Amino acid sequence: MKKITLCWLVVFLGIMGAVQAQYVYDFKHTADVFYNSRDYYSAAQYYNKALGTFKIKPEQVLPYTVSGAAAPTGKLKDYQQVVARLAESYRLFYDYGNAETWYAQLVGFNNPAYPQARYWYAVCLRFNGKYQQALDEFTKFKQSYTAADELSVRTPLEIACCQFALSEANKEPRFTIVKTAGNVNEGGANYAPVVLNGNRLMYTSSRSETPPLPVTTDKQAAAKKQTKKGTPYVNDLYIASGRNNSYENSEKVKIPAAKGYDQGVSALTPDGNTLYLTRWSVKDGVKQSAIYISTRQNGGEWSEPKALGDNVNVTGYNSMQPYITTDGKYLLFASNRPGGMGKNDLWYCIMSNGTPGGARNMGTAINTKDEEQGPFYDAEKNLLVFSTDGRVGLGGLDFFQSEGDFGTWSAPVNMGKPLNSPKDDIYYTALDNTHPFAAGFISSDRESICCLEVFGINRIMKIASGLIIDCETKQPLEGATVTLLDTVRRKTIKKITLDATGRYTFEVDPQRYYKIVAEKDNYFTKALYFNSDMLERVDSMDNPTLCLQHYEIEKPIILNNIYYDFNKATLREESKAVLDTVVDMLKDNPKITIEMSAHTDSVGSVKYNEKLSQARAQSCVDYLISKGISQDRLIAKGYGKSRPIAPNSLPNHKDNPEGRQMNRRTEFKVLKRQVQVKDEYDSNTSQ
Repeated sequence: MKKITLCWLVVFLGIMGAVQAQYVYDFKHTADVFYNSRDYYSAAQYYNKALGTFKIKPEQVLPYTVSGAAAPTGKLKDYQQVVARLAESYRLFYDYGNAETWYAQLVGFNNPAYPQARYWYAVCLRFNGKYQQALDEFTKFKQSYTAADELSVRTPLEIACCQFALSEANKEPRFTIVKTAGNVNEGGANYAPVVLNGNRLMYTSSRSETPPLPVTTDKQAAAKKQTKKGTPYVNDLYIASGRNNSYENSEKVKIPAAKGYDQGVSALTPDGNTLYLTRWSVKDGVKQSAIYISTRQNGGEWSEPKALGDNVNVTGYNSMQPYITTDGKYLLFASNRPGGMGKNDLWYCIMSNGTPGGARNMGTAINTKDEEQGPFYDAEKNLLVFSTDGRVGLGGLDFFQSEGDFGTWSAPVNMGKPLNSPKDDIYYTALDNTHPFAAGFISSDRESICCLEVFGINRIMKIASGLIIDCETKQPLEGATVTLLDTVRRKTIKKITLDATGRYTFEVDPQRYYKIVAEKDNYFTKALYFNSDMLERVDSMDNPTLCLQHYEIEKPIILNNIYYDFNKATLREESKAVLDTVVDMLKDNPKITIEMSAHTDSVGSVKYNEKLSQARAQSCVDYLISKGISQDRLIAKGYGKSRPIAPNSLPNHKDNPEGRQMNRRTEFKVLKRQVQVKDEYDSNTSQ
């Protein structure tokens, strides 16, 4: 993981640079030495000094192609090379602000000796959140760059990331994020928090244990005093106490350390007695890491960590960032071991009596050819959160989520801002495992040049509510069930049973498409679709009241206002609007089969009325079929004049127009309803 050991370099190498500067006169040569040894911080300091030794006139640094000018030579060539190395040094030390400045100048040279400069300029712009400028530069680079290499392959993804970031700019955030207060973020890098009992935070830190230097003007003597015992900036585990995103009294965890190694990025088993942690060393800029295990001893101290076997650690490859699921069944980790998709992939082991089984790659649904790191898994909701820079995001490592059960995984979804930023965002952890996505912590370098810091997050809660009543009595429908579904991700969010008030209330996200399904035995189910866009501006919304209509099997329900032309079965246009309500009902109740029936008055023969009523019933069925209702769910039946519901004539044998009007009716009745075996969507939650 980048940036883990970099913060101490800023201090230590800066001091060393001050000492050596008194004796070094060839700044470019010294900078090159530091650059070639991958000490980019020191290299940048000396390249800056080297620039001050050039006496270059402004007109000399114009693009060499202007007016057919020749390629730069001599001092001008050296000057451009120093600018290029200075830009590279700042970028490789993750100081994208300064890197952007010097890449802008390098791109302005338009020198073909630096064909990749525009790409890295665009990368720095993107890291600095200047997405439109970055998009413009990536597009220019794609049009002009002819080499077939990793940069040309990566450029389309970078363009897509900038476009995605611009599209996200006006979206309502789902979380608030604030840097953790107290002394957790004091000195060095601070990251990978683990919540202990709610009021304690275990995290990894590279903070110095050496007291600050006394104020002195003798920089050389001070530097020698500081460096006698080597660098004090070594990563280790710390615990702080507190709450409400403020943690104080940080103390180092009492766990044996290994000389020459950093350690941290840990995970605890559910019982809190077994600790998995990462140990690593960096030599010549190359990191070597493995996962270790330690157990709690009497008195609360931890045993000497022991490396896990080759099920997890493979000689010559890295394994790191362990995570134990809350049910203790799985160990997840990141590794570049053989069999992966590219760089670091996510892997998992099934645990058996505390021992991890053979590692299994989480597959192409999760892993890309780039970096996948920092796994977190909610075993109850089957939701994986991890970080990757191999998918379309805001830049650097972004948080993604995927639903699955270690057999299959849904397509990962970017978790958006502010969880994600233009820089690196990693190590999601929950404050409370019973509500893992309500509050928690992440690590990010969004407010730092070089180092990860701990941030507290809280989910922004929005409310959607409504009322369910009986269509006839208009009274609240106690006992009805209401289900909230995410129609885009096709997931059931939550299902509740209504109390005597008949009201439902759900927490929802803004800018999502939802479906409310209200149902009760012997009532027609009804669905309501809504878009929570309005929740960008308000904290709650009240959906329209839904009424559910009661029914009994084989009991007819009259459809009013179904009209036909005289002596014909053709539906009038105004009748179709009524039948559309039947279409909606059938779509909301896909397990129902109905009979659509038509009746006549007593005028005419039995045979005539049966034929006419059958044709009219069939007209209704044909219309329902035209609207997408399966023919298997519909039966047309004409009863003629055999089932009057009102007298066709008065007691004095005179005509009864009102009664005959009532008898000329269209009805439907439920013939059967299949038992709903499972919900429309599966029961996994998506929040």
